Amino acid sequence: MLMKSNPKEKFSDYLSVKDAAEFLGVSRDTVRRWDKKGKLKAYRHPMNLYRLYKKEDLQNILNEIKRPREGGKSK
Repeated sequence: MLMKSNPKEKFSDYLSVKDAAEFLGVSRDTVRRWDKKGKLKAYRHPMNLYRLYKKEDLQNILNEIKRPREGGKSK
C-alpha cells in the first residue's frame, strides 16, 4: 500500500525493513516473512516503493509479545 497524504504523518513515523527488524529484535527476513503472512502491514515509499512500517504498529507487536497469554503458566 502506498503511503497516503496525511498531514499528521511524517516519514519519521515509519521504519525501513532494517530499522523495523532492529526495533523488534528480529532478523530482516523475519520482518519480511511476517509481512508476507499478514502479521505486519507494509506501506510503500511513494518514490522508491521500499517497504516501510509504522512505528505504532511495531510497538503494538511488542506489546502483544509482552502481554501474558490467558490460560498459560506463569514463571
